[in-house]
Amino acid sequence: MAATTARSLTLMLVCLQAVFSQDTPYYMHRCDRDASDVNDCLRYAANKLASYIRQGIPEIGIVDVEPVVVDEISIALGSGPDGYRASFRNIEAYGVSNLSIVNVRSDIDTMQYQMTIEIPKIKATAQYQSSGVLLLIQASGAGEYWGEYEGVKAKTYFKATPYQGEDGLTYLTVDQTKMDFSVKEIKMGVENIANQNAIIHAAMNLFINTNAQELLKEMKPQLRTKLTEHLHSFLQQLFDRIPVEQWLD
Repeated sequence: MAATTARSLTLMLVCLQAVFSQDTPYYMHRCDRDASDVNDCLRYAANKLASYIRQGIPEIGIVDVEPVVVDEISIALGSGPDGYRASFRNIEAYGVSNLSIVNVRSDIDTMQYQMTIEIPKIKATAQYQSSGVLLLIQASGAGEYWGEYEGVKAKTYFKATPYQGEDGLTYLTVDQTKMDFSVKEIKMGVENIANQNAIIHAAMNLFINTNAQELLKEMKPQLRTKLTEHLHSFLQQLFDRIPVEQWLD
């Protein structure tokens, strides 16, 4: 009798644990995978999660999401020994977490997802160093870079493989991530460059702002690679902690 009661209690506890483990946390929204409007539901769920990520979700190890840090990117304009070269180190970007997901396309059976993301404004700072000739003047120096990027739109794609965790729930391993982006308006400049007179400084900033889109085009391949790596890592961090059962029925 006692053994039967103990087994019944154990079974009850296991069932309760399974039920509670699949409860939808306050930062999640669960969608019906077979619903005709599942993509709209996933967009709503992603935006709800993003709104809490901005504040931090300590339960899943997300505390400070900004700044987004990129170690280094570089550009080259012109060829030869006098070609202009610039590097940007310790790049810190703010405003990325203010994103909105405006469109989602999904193939849930194969765990493939495409998202269109819009960010109103990103501000960035970096340590800047350059060499070579720009506008027929010597533009070697080091200082501080700043940039303001408005109307940022990104298209992202990821594919994942499900696996069963030790708790019996389904988690995802991110296999592939792709990303591309565009920026509507750009303002950028360099400050505090040592041993540079005001005329050269003004000329450099005029050139940078006049040719901002072209400079971004030069930065873009490296920047896209670095940001894709960040996205891949961040998605994996989320899917390591959020089981599929909490966002898909």
